[in-house]
Amino acid sequence: MKEDNNEVMVSIFCITYNHCKFIAKALDGFLMQKCNFKTEIIIGDDCSTDGTTEIIDEYVAKHPDQIKRLKAPKNIGATQNVIRVALETKGKYVATCDGDDYWLDPYKLQKQVDFLENNPEYVMCCHYTREINFDDTELFYMDFNPVPLQYSFSDLIVNRQVETCTATIVYRNIEAIRNLYKNDWFLKCHACDKLLKLYCTWVTGKKIYVLPEVMSCYRRHPGGVWSPVAYIPLKKMQLSDFYIIIKIFTYTGLQKVKLLNFYLRKYFLFEVKYKTFGNAFQTIKTIVN
Repeated sequence: MKEDNNEVMVSIFCITYNHCKFIAKALDGFLMQKCNFKTEIIIGDDCSTDGTTEIIDEYVAKHPDQIKRLKAPKNIGATQNVIRVALETKGKYVATCDGDDYWLDPYKLQKQVDFLENNPEYVMCCHYTREINFDDTELFYMDFNPVPLQYSFSDLIVNRQVETCTATIVYRNIEAIRNLYKNDWFLKCHACDKLLKLYCTWVTGKKIYVLPEVMSCYRRHPGGVWSPVAYIPLKKMQLSDFYIIIKIFTYTGLQKVKLLNFYLRKYFLFEVKYKTFGNAFQTIKTIVN
């Protein structure tokens, strides 16, 4: 890998837990990147018990100056794992990818960094991805005609975030964004990547750009964070994150209207059925106030 200087330009941010079947492919995707800048790979291994740790350590032994595995005395959970890795990053930019996903294009990071370097009005750059099964034998989804996309904070609050999954993200590693990981409320989040996108666009006023190229793979498998969650528990987790979203961020009048319409369509009947009408009324009150 070519390096122009000793400063880290991109920190590759990876969290993993019991991904022994997948972690090598993720690491190979990081190491194959062809860049004209320096990268670092930081892996938060949450006390894996299936051999993932040993595989990572083999890679660390071969690339001690580039790969760092963060250790923990006990399993700390996904959100704490995200926080400790995020705060360890030193690069001007951060690229994210979970240990069960992987990158396809050796020029992925170069393309995203070049875009962000030349377009200061964007805080994050993503790209298209394809969804596959656990052993790469079945394709569930891929857009064969990708086009450029862009999203603002107003888009994200109503869940407009297509083609911005974790394995595609590169964001500016500025202090205003790093502060996200220092908030107590972030510990209660389930969809950390969604809150990251919201926070980045809210705190900077900048947008997210999606390059029209398929450069990563997202795996659907029983060991994934979201795949095994049943409908009702999943909806409750999403609603819990929605509570955080309506309380933490500030909104214009038009954004409040969009947020209320989104809530009424997606969560109102569910909250009335599985919680109480009082809960739903309080949610509406929080949105409009």
